Amino acid sequence: MTSSTLQVESWPLERLIPYARNARTHSGSQVAEIAASISAFGFVNPVLVDPDGGIIAGHGRVLAARKLRLSTVPRRCSSPANGKHLGVGPPMGASCFTSRRGA
Repeated sequence: MTSSTLQVESWPLERLIPYARNARTHSGSQVAEIAASISAFGFVNPVLVDPDGGIIAGHGRVLAARKLRLSTVPRRCSSPANGKHLGVGPPMGASCFTSRRGA
């Protein structure tokens, strides 16, 4: 793993795209708990996104950030080294550093 795969950047919430087929849902109480955790400890784990800003992991954190009226969240861009789809989230092929639309 190279250091470029671990880069964390602050991104505006409006640039993050929820995955339409995300199987996980979060109740209002879960979002409130996540929001309380973010308020107390900050973002311990950034939102994982594909190169185009599609959320792979962190939908609950994004909902909590909206509840807290945050304008940005930490995000980490991920793509598999071999360019194949991981089977979760939207298909990924390019790295964040070759497809930085609007970054």
